[in-house]
Amino acid sequence: MAKKTRYSDKELEMFDKLLVQKLEKANEELDYYLNQIQELAEREETKIKGLDDGNGTLESERLQSMAARQRKLIQHLDNARIRIKNKVYGVCRDSGTLISKERLKAVPHATLSIQAKQKRTR
Repeated sequence: MAKKTRYSDKELEMFDKLLVQKLEKANEELDYYLNQIQELAEREETKIKGLDDGNGTLESERLQSMAARQRKLIQHLDNARIRIKNKVYGVCRDSGTLISKERLKAVPHATLSIQAKQKRTR
């Protein structure tokens, strides 16, 4: 039997549904962080400048960092959906072999097999 070189259309459809769910959740979290940043900015505008100015700045930087991480995740998830459309989703970009379903279910935007990822971290 020949070695499988790509996931079937049915499997790709299943992964696409998973990616859509992850995208919805990631977008909700991004909206939450952006709302928190906006609320914090509005509170800071009405506050008298004083000793606790640093706390607001620290919180704002933390929220900005979390929002940036969410944007990056959303971009990775969008890219994974493009790979599904191009029927190359789930193929390791290092080895060209299929990434395990278990890995893709855990990290649906993965582009490296576990073996390739481990090689890179050594």
